[in-house]
Amino acid sequence: MKYRKLENTDLELSEVTFGAWAAGGWMWGGTERKEAIQAIKVSYSLGVTSIDTAPIYGQGTSEEIVGEAIKGIPRDKVQILTKYGMRWDLKKGDFAFSSKNNSGTDIDIYKYAGKESIIKECEDSLKRLGTDYIDLYQIHWPDSTTAIEESMEAVGRLIDQGKVRYAGVCNYDAKQLAEAEKYVGVVSDQVPYSMVKRGIESELIPYCLDHHKSILAYSPLERGLLTGKMKPGFKFADGDHRASVPFFKDENLRRTALFLNQISPIAVEKRLTLSQLVILWTLAQPGITIALVGARNAEQAIVNAKAIDNTLSTQEIEIISGYLGNLELVP
Repeated sequence: MKYRKLENTDLELSEVTFGAWAAGGWMWGGTERKEAIQAIKVSYSLGVTSIDTAPIYGQGTSEEIVGEAIKGIPRDKVQILTKYGMRWDLKKGDFAFSSKNNSGTDIDIYKYAGKESIIKECEDSLKRLGTDYIDLYQIHWPDSTTAIEESMEAVGRLIDQGKVRYAGVCNYDAKQLAEAEKYVGVVSDQVPYSMVKRGIESELIPYCLDHHKSILAYSPLERGLLTGKMKPGFKFADGDHRASVPFFKDENLRRTALFLNQISPIAVEKRLTLSQLVILWTLAQPGITIALVGARNAEQAIVNAKAIDNTLSTQEIEIISGYLGNLELVP
């Protein structure tokens, strides 16, 4: 495993960071708790020391799984990244969407990052995670009903109390990031980035490079689209949110498969899976600090971690990007 330092911190994160959304089961058709815990433990044994989770992932389930998986590991040997600002137990803030929890009960999700809510969420997360501090605490989504100043100052208070080490944001654009920076030392922005979702390249990446902010890329495999395992006609399990995502329309699965066939000779030559090739390409892009990659079981976790055993040449990256320039997905 290789590691990269978050800008303006002493945090060294593993280039492949374990993304624990799917581990929580919510919106992924459920979870097998023992397999999720084993996936995290196997990842750690291969050098994946950084884990990203959130309270909303399974309404506490993901954080509990992470807490159980890291029990017994010296606390300074693992980096815990979690979030705040999405409530399923409080109807306040920006309504996000309606959903069902892992038990099938209807729930409404709100984006809310008021001061007292953040303080409560932090305490709840610490308990579920079984720790007394969080390495990187991130607002999950912008909340238009709460001033950024209020949210960031609340995190600053948690940093002063020693419950949080560093402040991060998620899904912020450059303007929001600049505003947040006025009130607390924001070190990172966690945003979606993949071969087929590259919108951040135009403004956010240049801003972060200029202002020394790290970018944590989530969904680099585009929730499985870029693994090569899905073909037209693929059926998702009940409760899996991907069934309604345009990326997974049959036509897009067909077009993606053609692109992956074009780059597969590079994977074969380097003895990589397609997903490993995609992870390496992602990490080679300007401004990207680490890649958040999920795993439902130990087998997937091993594949993800071992991607870092290899490297791509400049020429190979250019070849892949060239083929990618011809890939156009339908809305």
